[in-house]
Amino acid sequence: MSRAASYPNGRQTHRWRYIRVSLFFFLAFAEILWFDFFMNRPVLRWFRGRPVQRWTRIAARYRDLASRLGGVLIKLGQYLSTRVDILPLEVTRQLADLQDEVPEEAFEDIRRQVELELGGPVQEVFSTFMEKPLGAASFAQVHEAQLHDGRPVVVKVLRPGIEDLVEVDLRALHNVLAWLNFWSAIRRRVDLKWVEEEFGTTTRRELDLRQEGQFAERFAANFADQVDVHIPEIYWDYTSRRVLTEENVAYIKITDFEGLRENGIDPREVAKKLYRIYMQQIFVHNFVHADPHPGNIFVRPIPSDGNLMEELKTRASDAAEALGVEDHLPFEPSGSPFQILFIDFGMVAEIPPRLRAALRKYLIGIGNRDAALVIQALRDSGSLLPGADLGQLEEALEAVFDRFWGLDMSDISRVGLQEATNLWSEFGALLRETPIQVQVDFIFTGRAIELLTGITKALDDAFNPWSEAIPFAQKLAFEELTDWRVQGRDLGRQTRAAFRLPNQLHQTLGMMQRGRLTTRSALAPDTRARLEGLEKAIRRLGNAVAGSALLIVGTMIYEQHPDVALGLMSISAVVFLLSK
Repeated sequence: MSRAASYPNGRQTHRWRYIRVSLFFFLAFAEILWFDFFMNRPVLRWFRGRPVQRWTRIAARYRDLASRLGGVLIKLGQYLSTRVDILPLEVTRQLADLQDEVPEEAFEDIRRQVELELGGPVQEVFSTFMEKPLGAASFAQVHEAQLHDGRPVVVKVLRPGIEDLVEVDLRALHNVLAWLNFWSAIRRRVDLKWVEEEFGTTTRRELDLRQEGQFAERFAANFADQVDVHIPEIYWDYTSRRVLTEENVAYIKITDFEGLRENGIDPREVAKKLYRIYMQQIFVHNFVHADPHPGNIFVRPIPSDGNLMEELKTRASDAAEALGVEDHLPFEPSGSPFQILFIDFGMVAEIPPRLRAALRKYLIGIGNRDAALVIQALRDSGSLLPGADLGQLEEALEAVFDRFWGLDMSDISRVGLQEATNLWSEFGALLRETPIQVQVDFIFTGRAIELLTGITKALDDAFNPWSEAIPFAQKLAFEELTDWRVQGRDLGRQTRAAFRLPNQLHQTLGMMQRGRLTTRSALAPDTRARLEGLEKAIRRLGNAVAGSALLIVGTMIYEQHPDVALGLMSISAVVFLLSK
């Protein structure tokens, strides 16, 4: 259990929280600037210590702060744990196991919240309502209950006052991202303003439990004809913005291997089915359950008489018809003797239309080991910016296919680190210089895949993700080949290029005859990089001297004059960042 504090109300408490969060990030940035920028100079770097240990300490301090304060800080830590593209591995490892668990709220406060939202005493709304929660997270906690008609339910209740604390944390986060936006290495790879807007939208969305219920119904419609997937029914008469009442579907926890085997369920089959369900979510529905940790996924046997199967199929089909969702699943129901049940749809990821075609192309390339098609998909999605060496990237990806293709999860775990080290030694310079801009639309999907990988490996150490992805790739490739609109666009592009070719050739030959054919040359990328680096180093020298002086003075007077010291340190931070 975490050591997180409770959630007291009050302006003074909120102000102290805002100061505490902002000060943590400011001091962390000051430490990074001092050791990783100013001290990262000839001779000085001998005294700065090992960066890995320093980054690990900073991440550990953040994890401790997030565990104490809860709220948005835990969500942010979980989000940052997936950003291996902009954060050192030491940071993401420290944050990866940050759990959204906090002490439970006093039952009287929860009871009052339920009664205010549902308009009546708890004992009149529910026949039973358990005081001890099933689980307590930073935003809400969940209680078992029963309706008067005997249906077992779970009731999710927002913590009183959580909306105000979320806004306090988001204001502090706004300042943090504004500081980060000065760092060109991050600014080139991610649109921080977009991240702030998306993270804020996603976080505030979790504070409206009605929307979570709508997401659950959308998932139920997407899997309407698959009886081996079950989404809990939402009871709207007992639901409001701060209270969500849904069917209690808790059964065998997906990582309860003993319980699975006792019910005749093979964990290896569970791994396959779960992986295929996520392939459908990502590449077919483009709507993903983004929080697949073991506490949110259960397994339930389907009775052999088939009554439950028919009942659930009818219920899901009715939901699909009510929502007007057409069936477009790539596979028929498998008829397996167990269901996978999902709960908690507060965190979802929707892949926007502008990226769906590129994502399909990406999977087709993976399924066919076509490095060129994968690179083209990355370029189409906007992840590869102009100037990327596509040929060398294809070569690097082909090396990845050659070394990792066909390996199961245990093989990947065993040889992955050494092979990754070898690949980095061969292509590290290329990858460092490649102009890549991470598409933030995929961030929550990436987090889901990371959690999914951990679950499937736990269920089946020999699970082979490559073979499971191939059927989807083949299905999508066939659809691409039979889609006349896609073929028409490709044929149109080829036809236009063919018509332009004779004219271009004629112009080139004419220029050669008149002696006007010229060539353009440019500095090699590595030479240009060295010259630009030398110019930047000279320009940074003056800024480094001024910035370090301000930082040293601010550190010396911090105890006596903290306001003045923070001002000087802020100026020094800006000077250092601008020097980048």
